[in-house]
Amino acid sequence: MDWRDEGVLLSMRLHGEGSAIIEVFTAAHGRHYGVVRGGASRRLAPVLQPGSQVAVVWRARLDEQIGAFVVEPMRSRAAVLQDPLALAGLTSACALLRLALPERAPHGAIYASSINMLDAITSGTDWLGDYLRWELLVLEEIGFGLDLSRCAVTGAREDLAFVSPRTGRAISRGAAGEWAPKLLPLPQAMLGQGPVSHAEALQALAITGHFLGRELAGASRTGTLPEARSRLLSRLARLG
Repeated sequence: MDWRDEGVLLSMRLHGEGSAIIEVFTAAHGRHYGVVRGGASRRLAPVLQPGSQVAVVWRARLDEQIGAFVVEPMRSRAAVLQDPLALAGLTSACALLRLALPERAPHGAIYASSINMLDAITSGTDWLGDYLRWELLVLEEIGFGLDLSRCAVTGAREDLAFVSPRTGRAISRGAAGEWAPKLLPLPQAMLGQGPVSHAEALQALAITGHFLGRELAGASRTGTLPEARSRLLSRLARLG
């Protein structure tokens, strides 16, 4: 059994004497584990960092085995080490991919969006909107897309101000009435209106985090969102 692919390295841990077990989110083979011989060496250790783009060859005698990877670097994203917020965004994305996606299942749309989002983070451009759209796509992929196109009560497309924490549908300001304190505030940036400020990113990620936690728990997974994502939120809060 063998195949060739490319992907984003999600995690690495040392294995035995000098080897490493890595987890790669690949374009055609999904999230996949494998052993890298010599993965702890000076040559390979800098390559095997979360967020790195790599070309891989996977081989195993049987498909159900963990198998072994041969890894070649394609693109480093080490530039994020100079920007604490960018580093928090990258590590949050890698951790969410590990949690949300089943092993060895291809997710073409998520893969393409992940590459674009990670490249935006690495380039130092205004990437918070890319990250937010990426989390919304992850929600769709696990079976719970939000409907922010119109008010769930009146059908109106104007003055959408809240999201129902139960249905994930938008609610207009006028229709919310006395229920407003029980609804999730909807930042306008989540509707694609204007750049995403730190404060709006926090509001928007509170919404996606609410549904991600609920849906992952419902899928018999942990339901606890990664600590790396919490660090992203904390850093955004400090930046205001």
